[in-house]
Amino acid sequence: ALYGLTPAAVTQALEGLSNGRRVSQIIEGNRRFDVVIRLSDQDRSTTGLRDLLIATPTGYAPLGMFAEVIEADGPNQIQREGAQRRIVVYGNGDGKRDMAAIAADIRRALSEMKMPQGYTTALEGTFLAQEEAAMRIGALSLISLAAIFIVLYSRYRSAALSLIIMSGIPLALVGSVLALNIAGQPLSVASMIGFITLAGISARNGILKISHYINLSLHEGETFGRALIIRGSLERLTPVLMTALSAGLALIPLLFGADEPGREILHPVAVTIFGGLLSATLLDTVLTPVLFLTFGKKPLERLTAQRADALVPTEAF
Repeated sequence: ALYGLTPAAVTQALEGLSNGRRVSQIIEGNRRFDVVIRLSDQDRSTTGLRDLLIATPTGYAPLGMFAEVIEADGPNQIQREGAQRRIVVYGNGDGKRDMAAIAADIRRALSEMKMPQGYTTALEGTFLAQEEAAMRIGALSLISLAAIFIVLYSRYRSAALSLIIMSGIPLALVGSVLALNIAGQPLSVASMIGFITLAGISARNGILKISHYINLSLHEGETFGRALIIRGSLERLTPVLMTALSAGLALIPLLFGADEPGREILHPVAVTIFGGLLSATLLDTVLTPVLFLTFGKKPLERLTAQRADALVPTEAF
């Protein structure tokens, strides 16, 4: 006020001299070049700015006469979002620990920290997108399982047979989790996609066996018992092994070189599917026959009765 200046006028003068002010333009053919006036590098130091002359209504006065010029740390750019200042702190994981576990630790630390009034925190960026994708994939997984059950039930008309076929899905997940643990891979969106793929592969193996058990009973006269299940399992062992072996061999090149460019996404998928194929193929060889022997008699008798009713000739009136 003594020099007849306002803070805005001082800031405007400093901005023009420090950052530069366009005063003219040079035209050279079709090209245009701005002519900018600004302070030299030596005058942009703390001492130079203190001696900088600022125009006042009564003449020029050094900036140091009415302002304190010091060096301090601060943001080089003030970001705003929703009419509020926003400061972003970036961080990356080491690729070995699950990002969800890291985010959980950060949230726990923030919950224990007492923030000043007017300050809020939020986790965003890649993790937020991954979290949303995980929730979406989880919902789609439930829909996929429900769709598989509906398709199986429409085919066999039996909840027991449908659940026996779907019992191989947890077996595949066991191998996938072990494979991810051995490979040192965290749970990611790519591995979740591999889980969904395994659900279809496991259900296919169950369909091959259950359908063959039913065909042996309905079309070849086999009675329900150990002999039927042993014959059906042995006759379907080769197709199951061939399909699993073909998929496993195709995934072997992707199991190695996880750090190579282009394999960041394919490697977790390959590890998930390969581990699931091993566990599903080995454990399903025993589990599906045992479950069918335990719970499959009544559904098989029902299918046999339905087929017999369908083959009875209709009386002519």
